[in-house]
Amino acid sequence: MRFDNMLAEINGFGRFQLRTFLLLIIPRLTLPFNFLLNNFITFIPSHHCDIRSQNNGGVFRNLSLEERLNVNIPFEQDGSLSSCQMFAEPQYQLLSNSSNLTYIPTMPCQNGWIYDTTIFRSTLATEWDLVCDKKKMNRATATIFFVGVMLGSGIFGFLSDRFGRKKTLLLSYMASFIFGIATALSYNFLMFATMRFCTGLGLSGISISLEWVEIRHRTTVAVLMSLDWSVGCVILPGVAYLINDWRFLTAAVISPLFPAMLCWWLPESARWLMSNGKTDDAHFYLSRCATVNGREDVMVLSTVILVEDENRKYSYLDLVKTPKMRRRALLSGIVFGVAFAYYGISLNISGFGVNIYLTQFIYGVIEIPAKGFVFFTVDKIGRRWNQAGMLILTGLLIFSSVFIHADRGDLRTAVGALGKMFSEGSFTIVFLYTTELYPTVMRQNGLGYCSFMARVGVAVSPLIMLLEDVWVNLPSFVFSLVALGSGLSASLLPETYNVRLPETIEDVEQTTYCQLDGSKQFKHM
Repeated sequence: MRFDNMLAEINGFGRFQLRTFLLLIIPRLTLPFNFLLNNFITFIPSHHCDIRSQNNGGVFRNLSLEERLNVNIPFEQDGSLSSCQMFAEPQYQLLSNSSNLTYIPTMPCQNGWIYDTTIFRSTLATEWDLVCDKKKMNRATATIFFVGVMLGSGIFGFLSDRFGRKKTLLLSYMASFIFGIATALSYNFLMFATMRFCTGLGLSGISISLEWVEIRHRTTVAVLMSLDWSVGCVILPGVAYLINDWRFLTAAVISPLFPAMLCWWLPESARWLMSNGKTDDAHFYLSRCATVNGREDVMVLSTVILVEDENRKYSYLDLVKTPKMRRRALLSGIVFGVAFAYYGISLNISGFGVNIYLTQFIYGVIEIPAKGFVFFTVDKIGRRWNQAGMLILTGLLIFSSVFIHADRGDLRTAVGALGKMFSEGSFTIVFLYTTELYPTVMRQNGLGYCSFMARVGVAVSPLIMLLEDVWVNLPSFVFSLVALGSGLSASLLPETYNVRLPETIEDVEQTTYCQLDGSKQFKHM
């Protein structure tokens, strides 16, 4: 008996599965918390040069604070004080004639900066003066984190397929928590960057597995479990509003992993156990699943077939050794380019023209309709065309925003929000889709590879915003082209709706197999 048939016999969507997924909700909240944390801890408040050490023979004692600023700091064209420049010498004539347009020499700030602490009491920018010439370092912190996530995806994919899902997940919890707390305790920028990198590496091991879910309910579980991301996006601005110090906020967003480590009752994947020849352990978990789901009368547990030679070990090279696996790996890696566009939107929360807390809240709420749409259409339209359509719509919306005049901020905001919604919809589908594309023996390696490709895009996306210095619309063109290209590649992938999950590489390479009810012959995925 094949594993999917066995899972259907013991109820692949019962109390056992529900209890397992409930244990994953709290630790999975740390993912949106940490992935979008940079929107808050790297926030740059309004600032100007610190002139408190300027005395000029005691003359300043007779001037008000406003007058001191006027004679020491030039104004920008919009009437605000310059953030990075100060006059080389105090310009007292500006007290009586502030409209004098004659050239006045300026220089960079000499004694640090004064920051507006109305929104945040402390951020990375205010802690280590990551402004002006060091502003790029502030933006690079997102890239540093996602490079860690990128490398961790490959590492944890390998560990998961080699040592099992359960042990690897616990290792991910422990590493993420330790490095997350160490990040909050960093005493300089180098330590912060290193610990943040390691936190990203650890968090990459926290993923959803559908291996305990039967085919009929895979979509339901995938969509419902992805809601924790959107809920996290909605909760995060509230947490950041209440905790407006970057150190305490960093510690707070990693803290859900502590109770997750204490409540360690997750079952190992029976698919993985069978694929690695651990039949006794697999039958133990299958028996437990049958008991919890009220199917104790099922007596066929011992007939579940061993799908692979237990002595065979798999690596990432197996993704490209055979023709159909190689094609699948290439196309699924490109599809995950949606992450590039998604984070290009998500990590730029200044576009709404409102405060960052409300902006982040809107970004989180707008994702929920997208998930609802996916839930009702992915089993009707299918994975492939849903994925391709949402990616193409994302690209078109980003592209069209380029041609909307800057004065139409309301229209640009609406178009951007729609792009975010469709981008999230494609992200929801792609996690389900890629899980179904790879066989059991290679599933975690396949997901690790896809996640690695996604994190490449994510790591680069914050840096793409620097292209605004070349042309203000260049980042939008880049994001839209990547999304459109990913949508076209998605249309070339096989459909996986209502198809038995492949268990071996041979399952992928074979040309036909039977649908679960045996009524029709389907071309292989």
